Amino acid sequence: MLHPHKNFFFLLLLIIIPISMESKEDPFIFIDSNSQKMADVLIKNVELFEEDRPLYEDKIKEIFEPMIDFRRVAFSVMGKKYYLMATEDQRAEFVLIFKDSLLDNYASTLAKWGDSSITTVFPEENKLDFEKNVEVKQILDTGTSKYPVSYKLRKNKDGWKIVNIIINGLNLGLTLRNQFQALAISSDEDIEITIKNWNSDFGDAGIS
Repeated sequence: MLHPHKNFFFLLLLIIIPISMESKEDPFIFIDSNSQKMADVLIKNVELFEEDRPLYEDKIKEIFEPMIDFRRVAFSVMGKKYYLMATEDQRAEFVLIFKDSLLDNYASTLAKWGDSSITTVFPEENKLDFEKNVEVKQILDTGTSKYPVSYKLRKNKDGWKIVNIIINGLNLGLTLRNQFQALAISSDEDIEITIKNWNSDFGDAGIS
């Protein structure tokens, strides 16, 4: 006979494991569950935003970082031309710089949205099988306005990962690629200088 505490723990596992597995297999649940976690952080840590901005943003990064395929997104931002011009070391360096810069800027942008609510648009019928590439749409409600958000996801060996985000019509991937190209041209196409000076700047991310 199971001890009451062990029995409770066993039942808890039965509940948690299927939810975790479902989140990994279903891109809509993956995006929705993590978005609600982020919204929860934004709402419950308003005072922390004023008192300790870096800690506040770190809480957002903890959720957001595992959701993105930084390697794929970084190479897409470089574009084929500059990706081929770069050495393997430069490519690896840019992934790290891009990751840190993107997380810092996106966390800072999310922090400005305060007590906004996020609603995921689920498909009308439940699906068991998804294509390798999926689009998940959401509605961001700031209290005064509503904005469409679209996540482009791709499945890899680690599960679903974000490869692009479009917020209120602003394609972040394309915006950052254009910025990289402009920076490369202004740097006389010196890849090393371009990478060193990179900053993932997308302003208010389409939310004004």
